[in-house]
Amino acid sequence: MTIGEFGRRAGLSVKALRLYEASGLLPPAEVDTASSYRRYSAGQLDRAARIGLLRRLGMPLAVIGEVLDRPDAEAGKRLDRWWAGEQAAFSARRESYTWLRTRLAHGDEPERSYPVRVALRPSHKVATLLFEVDQENLVPAMGAAEWEIRRLLEEQRAAVTGEHWVIYHSAVTPESEAPIEVCVPFTGSVEPAGKVAIRIEPERLVAFAEVTRDDCFYPRITQAYEAVHEHVTEAGLILTAPPREIYLNSWDRLTGTDPFVHVAQPFEG
Repeated sequence: MTIGEFGRRAGLSVKALRLYEASGLLPPAEVDTASSYRRYSAGQLDRAARIGLLRRLGMPLAVIGEVLDRPDAEAGKRLDRWWAGEQAAFSARRESYTWLRTRLAHGDEPERSYPVRVALRPSHKVATLLFEVDQENLVPAMGAAEWEIRRLLEEQRAAVTGEHWVIYHSAVTPESEAPIEVCVPFTGSVEPAGKVAIRIEPERLVAFAEVTRDDCFYPRITQAYEAVHEHVTEAGLILTAPPREIYLNSWDRLTGTDPFVHVAQPFEG
């Protein structure tokens, strides 16, 4: 089929097909060397339909490639993880909207109490990704980084749990990007690959406040940060590392009232 005929049958524009060819998602079955005419086969229609559906869901091209290049069972798991990340991002936006709308209608809500505790976190081997992001893209970027790390760990047969954390090397704001580091602890032998690094996270004392899944959205989570900051300031503690959010499990494996994240500040005892 010509590119026009294939596009009509697949429900895709010629512009979209050229984009998918350039990205490696859907190269033509053959290209005439003399005329550069592209031809597609009927066997490519199913792949084209899947690409179109995933694009309508809002999936980035890079993630579509990961889904399509895996066997169906593995592709389903990748799709599930991406969708869970999308749901988490939407939930955070919805809760932020509800918080602001409620304040506009009824005034300020009562301050929530976040008791601060202290714990000694043991040393861990971690696989990490360091990158810059702004507040708008923070949640999906965190999810994408976690998936990339976990894929590497799975490929190298490392043992992991649902725990992971995000280290904020600088303040993330709506106006500017800042560096964050997504970390997944593991046991086993793993070699770094691509942008994923392997390092030892040392034993640390941390002051932390526990936040439920329902409360893990901006700006409510800032109250937990304020509680931790007030604790370390009043105690005169020496800070030894950037603040971090220690996630106890994946968003989709918990209910709204379950403990979800520890807002933590490492310090020197």
